[in-house]
Amino acid sequence: MKTSIIILTYNKLEYTQKCIESIRKYTKFGTYEIIVVDNNSTDGTVDWLRRQKDLRVIYNKENMGFPKGCNQGIEISMGSNILLLNNDTIVTHGWLNNLLNCLYSSEAIGAVGPVTNNCSNQQTIEVSYQTEQEMHNFARKYNQPDCGKWEQRLKLVGYCLLIRREVIDKVGLLDERFSPGNFEDDDLSFRIIQAGYTLLLCKDTFIHHFGSVSFKEQPSLYKELLERNKKIFIEKWGIDPTYSLNIRNDIIGLMDLAKDNIINVLEVGCACGGTLLKIKSINENSQLFGIELNEHAAKIAGNFAEVTAENIESGYLNYPEGFFDYIIFADVLEHLYDPLLVLTQIKKYLKPQGVILASIPNVMHYSVIKNLLLGYWTYEDAGILDKTHVRFFTFNEIDKLFKNAGFSNIEYRSIVLGKNNKDDEFIKSLASLTGSNLQKQYETYQYLIKATDLNDFSARNIYDATSKELSKDVARKIIFLLRRIENEISINENLSSLFQLLANNEVSVKEIIDLIQISIVKKEDIINLLAVQYFQSQLENVSLELLEHAYMINPQNSATCYNLAYIINQLGDSKTALMFLTQLKEKDDNILEFIAEIEGKQYE
Repeated sequence: MKTSIIILTYNKLEYTQKCIESIRKYTKFGTYEIIVVDNNSTDGTVDWLRRQKDLRVIYNKENMGFPKGCNQGIEISMGSNILLLNNDTIVTHGWLNNLLNCLYSSEAIGAVGPVTNNCSNQQTIEVSYQTEQEMHNFARKYNQPDCGKWEQRLKLVGYCLLIRREVIDKVGLLDERFSPGNFEDDDLSFRIIQAGYTLLLCKDTFIHHFGSVSFKEQPSLYKELLERNKKIFIEKWGIDPTYSLNIRNDIIGLMDLAKDNIINVLEVGCACGGTLLKIKSINENSQLFGIELNEHAAKIAGNFAEVTAENIESGYLNYPEGFFDYIIFADVLEHLYDPLLVLTQIKKYLKPQGVILASIPNVMHYSVIKNLLLGYWTYEDAGILDKTHVRFFTFNEIDKLFKNAGFSNIEYRSIVLGKNNKDDEFIKSLASLTGSNLQKQYETYQYLIKATDLNDFSARNIYDATSKELSKDVARKIIFLLRRIENEISINENLSSLFQLLANNEVSVKEIIDLIQISIVKKEDIINLLAVQYFQSQLENVSLELLEHAYMINPQNSATCYNLAYIINQLGDSKTALMFLTQLKEKDDNILEFIAEIEGKQYE
């Protein structure tokens, strides 16, 4: 299997030489071809390329731009894989093998990319090397194959992008509307996802990237190009990539994402789902849900999460009550007409110890006050005075909002941006007028909020009472097993583990019931499932004890009444069995048939 490495050149010969020399040195001979597309270089690049016997080169008479040049290379390539590589990179030990291992680990993977020292899209890692040799020493240690470091992403930056040939054949070449470059990799990433493939960032693979060496020489033109191509992307996809591809690591930092926890997460305003994907990469047991007003963004996120395109203020949400461990409002509440009503209504969808996570900009930030004192309140495309904001909040108003919504345990964190000496002087002047206790509020650009409702002590008291008899490790293990069963993950295996704990007297039926009460949404379903399994294992008493608790939760649950009646009837008490069935207000065909069966036996 051969990989076609496609490199575009436009002057900057010294970078091109380093890049190609590193490929020759750190890539196994015979496993690749190098295709160089030169966009009319004038610095000696063409002469140097003509002297290289192992390269296939296309010489353009004008600068065709990145997308067009890449397409030219793809069209003459012969490899099973296409690798788009910037000429301002230096590849490293094991780089291509690692990327190929990831790409072919599953048929669902369409494209992969490495991490580096200089890149957008959170594909950068911290490095401390100073020389090229130190960089290679670093990379040799870093590039250890580890599938645990692969992370699913919404997009991959095209400085080094490895794609299956069949994927290119399916989704098409790079969109040349984005020439001379920028956002063509965003567009290709979206097309790959929409075709049903996943993108993976290989955090076990590092290469060096100098970064935009051509564009850096003309920063104003580069900025204009970014804006132009961003508009093209928005027209094509109906999505603003600046906002919709964000990963909110600050919000994620407030979550408990221990790998053995099965959690249900809802993000309101999830955009294309970057934050949800990141949560999944940390805890693969996370069940992801989203609500997104932009139907185009919701469609992208819907490829890996259960997302509905709707307005959160519409009122009706199709989720079970007490279902979510976390509900996220990242820069959303300020866009709502009635954020208090939304917070109040959405509380019922939280588990007893569930958490609301939010971020809200602070209109009391010194920059807003300074402009207001000068007579300006100018709406902008982004920021505190975003023109789409409906509400504006200070710390006191945020605190009042959450307390009025019924949250009794609220934590706040401040996001502070960089300031200069004049800013500090202005903040101190404000504080001298209003009190030094407000200085932090002037400095805070945005608040992060973590809110829970501890007024409902019932579930917490059950857990406290149970945990006195059970070790925390056993209780945590049982909750883990129960949640996996609830989410239909390896049901038989987890049931077997639960049975073994019971057989070893490590837990009682009562304790299992208590833990179901505090950790499971579909309580009656899980209890009935356990009861049936215990009955089939000839543990009728255990089964009856479970069903009695389910009956106490809801005496009108038809499955509970049916199972109770069935077991009791098997034990010879048809009269009591009939009582459980006939007291149901609504009887389906199975119930009516069972009643007739029992009545027939009773009067034989």
